Amino acid sequence: MELRNFAAIDFETANQLPSSVCSVGIVVVKDCQVVDSFYSLIKPEPEYYDFWCSQVHGLTEYDTRRAPLFPEVWAQIEPLIEGLPLVAHNKAFDEKCLQAAFRCYGMTYPDYEFHCTLVKSRRVWPCGRHNLDLIAERCGFDLSLHHHALADAEACAAIAIKIFNPGDDPYFQEPSDIVLARMQCLEAPIKAADLATLMHTDRKIINKALKILKEEGKVISPKRGYYIINSNTPAE
Repeated sequence: MELRNFAAIDFETANQLPSSVCSVGIVVVKDCQVVDSFYSLIKPEPEYYDFWCSQVHGLTEYDTRRAPLFPEVWAQIEPLIEGLPLVAHNKAFDEKCLQAAFRCYGMTYPDYEFHCTLVKSRRVWPCGRHNLDLIAERCGFDLSLHHHALADAEACAAIAIKIFNPGDDPYFQEPSDIVLARMQCLEAPIKAADLATLMHTDRKIINKALKILKEEGKVISPKRGYYIINSNTPAE
C-alpha cells in the first residue's frame, strides 16, 4: 500500500491518562515531500505531571501552565491535516490519546484514518528492535531530540515515506521475504497461526507467503501444520 500524502503525528502526555496530552507535533507530507509542520505545548487534562513522564520528555507543569487547551490547539491543526490519513509510530498510543482528548472536551471525533510505522517496520524488518530512533536511523533520519513531539513526528514521517511506498523504497521486501527473514530468527518449527500472531499480520498473508516459500523449497513442513526453514536450501 502506497502512502504518499499523510500527516505524521506525535503526542507526549503529562501522566498515565491518555487525555493528558501536553505537547503535539505534526508533519504534513504531500507526494512524499514534507510541506508543513506544527508544534505546540498543551495544558494537560488532568493537569498534573507523573515523575516518569517528565523524565521521558522533560516537560513539567512550569512549561505548560500558560499553554492553550487542547481544543484551541486542534483548531489550528485541523486545517493542516484535512483530508489526510494520520501516521504514528505506535499508533495505538497516539490514536488513544487523540480520542481521549476529544472525549475529555466533548468534541465529536472525526474517526481519522490511522496508519502505524511501528507495525509496518516489524513487517519490513522482522528481526531486532523497532524503537522510533532505531528505525528512523535505518531510514536515514537522525533523531537527536527523541521524545520531543515535533522531532518524533519528523522521524515518523521520514520512516513512513520510506516503508509505505514500495515503488520508491529500496528497503521494500515481498511478504514471502519478510516471512522468511522472521523464520530465520526462530529455532523451532512454528504454526502458521502462531507466526501470524508473532508478526502482527493477517493469517491469509502468512498462509500465502508460506505456500510460496514451500514451493520454492525455502521452508519445509516436518510435521503437519508446522513450518521451518529448509536448512538444505543453498544460500542466494
